[in-house]
Amino acid sequence: MHAPRIKLSSQGPEFSRIVAGAWRMADWNWSPQQRLSWIKGCLDLGVTTFDHADIYGGYQAEAQFGAALALEPGLRRQMQLVSKTGIALVSSERPEHRIQHYNTRRQHIIDSAERSLTNLHTDHLDLLLIHRPSPLMDADEIAEGFHALHQSGKVHHFGVSNFSPRQFELVNSRVPLVTNQVEVSPLYLDLLHDGTLDQMQQLKIAPMAWSPLAGGRLFAAGERETRVREVLSNLASIGNAPADEAAYAWLLRHPARMLPITGSRKLDVIKKAVSACSLQMDEQDWFAVWQAASGHPVP
Repeated sequence: MHAPRIKLSSQGPEFSRIVAGAWRMADWNWSPQQRLSWIKGCLDLGVTTFDHADIYGGYQAEAQFGAALALEPGLRRQMQLVSKTGIALVSSERPEHRIQHYNTRRQHIIDSAERSLTNLHTDHLDLLLIHRPSPLMDADEIAEGFHALHQSGKVHHFGVSNFSPRQFELVNSRVPLVTNQVEVSPLYLDLLHDGTLDQMQQLKIAPMAWSPLAGGRLFAAGERETRVREVLSNLASIGNAPADEAAYAWLLRHPARMLPITGSRKLDVIKKAVSACSLQMDEQDWFAVWQAASGHPVP
């Protein structure tokens, strides 16, 4: 079992279809050797793309990943590293932050990316994203930061996260973007209908999907969650695969060519996401999940 690979755009990088998210790594309380074993386990499954952000783990997760990678630096050639910038947290790690805010200024983008390179023990990022759109973002200034990082070889490709279609269009008019990392799951359907995924199809850009299992809410005891989970567990076209595996298959069925980001430290869970890549869900089963989540049939 091996995750397939996909190009994010015509000029973009090639990533594994399933992405390993490291945002909870600081909560795992693992040694560098344990984190290295997890990294190698992901690579063995063909999950070669790792998703980070400067703020994850209170600005600690990237350094923890990097400390593990430093034990076997040669593994860097087998992987793609993604990071994000633009959210400024109030933290002892950033005493200059008086209030939580967004910062998409040129120098902040450059400084954040360079700090990520140091923390991750790498000389380049394969992809850097603006984490969230700021009401004060200046598309020209973002482009200046991106161009400086690209010209220095420190970042190879750029994208955004949580951007509306209009916000994506604005930044993409200044600098080529290769993805929009957005929240989508069987419990969060908004992006199926607000034009975000339609725009990705139009531009032939593959979006990355965070929280594909709704942050674990898919397994909560609520009425809606139970209804969706029961439908996911009984889909004939994919052989009644487990609910979590079926949830990944449901996302992968969408023609926008999403790349789901797992958030688990358990390799068995990541393995299910990889297994979902080989499942072929038909339209009726896909809409059965949509109906369960929406609470009504299609109009």
